[in-house]
Amino acid sequence: MTLQSMTGFARVEGTCGRYRWAWELRSVNGKGLDIRSRLPQGYEAMEADVRRLVGTSVARGNLQVALNVMVAENKVEAVLNREALDAVLALRDTLGPTLVDPAPMRLDALLSIRGLVDFREAADDAEAIAARDSNILDGLGKAVKAMVVMRGSEGDALGRILSDHINRIEHLARQIEADPARQPEEIGKRLEGQLAALMDGASSLDRDRLHQEMALLATKADLREEIDRLNAHVVAARDLLSSGGPIGRKLDFLAQEFNREANTICSKSSSVAVTAAGIELKVVIDQFREQVQNLE
Repeated sequence: MTLQSMTGFARVEGTCGRYRWAWELRSVNGKGLDIRSRLPQGYEAMEADVRRLVGTSVARGNLQVALNVMVAENKVEAVLNREALDAVLALRDTLGPTLVDPAPMRLDALLSIRGLVDFREAADDAEAIAARDSNILDGLGKAVKAMVVMRGSEGDALGRILSDHINRIEHLARQIEADPARQPEEIGKRLEGQLAALMDGASSLDRDRLHQEMALLATKADLREEIDRLNAHVVAARDLLSSGGPIGRKLDFLAQEFNREANTICSKSSSVAVTAAGIELKVVIDQFREQVQNLE
């Protein structure tokens, strides 16, 4: 599976009969999947289809789905008010005997009577509406696919950036591991010097207790566990990147673990070089985590 960014956009337009429609989809970062639809009046029934079509292809992100529908050709129909016509005809029959040479009733005269004839947009039949809605939903499917393609392209770029960050983390871990200051001999010399300073002129100190404390300090000064965990997290992160799919949350968790080990290394360090590498490690991890926030 390919990686997916949570950033994407797509626009698909089409026509069906006398209707012109356009879908616009926008996607940005989100903790989960949040779909917000903006549909014209009369198209609210498509809400469920929008969620179904988007949800089958997208796992995370805040999505705005907008539909715009325009009528390219108006259909007008005349609606006769039968009751009003009957009233007019009845009035003519009533007044007929009293009129001298009454003129025949003309169509233009009838049309001028308010409320007798109403002109309005003709409604499509059920078959035409079903064909229109089906065509519009097909367009939504195409728009979703186009957005997924864009998110995939962005995801590939993110994958390369994250891979570079992981390589840098691994390099810094090796640099810390190889630093002469963390070799057992160097640690031992530093501790011997500290112990000698404490024992000089302090005959009342418990020598056995001091040796125990120094042994504990020696254990704490060793960075072996932190380096091993960093290397294990590097392997896990690479495995996730190669597997693809919605791995953003898992990588975010790994970023937290990376940062935990970097903090411990900096706190334990007694070497300027190790501390500098630890600080750079924290910077790279922050950059890694920032990019992970864009990943599905």
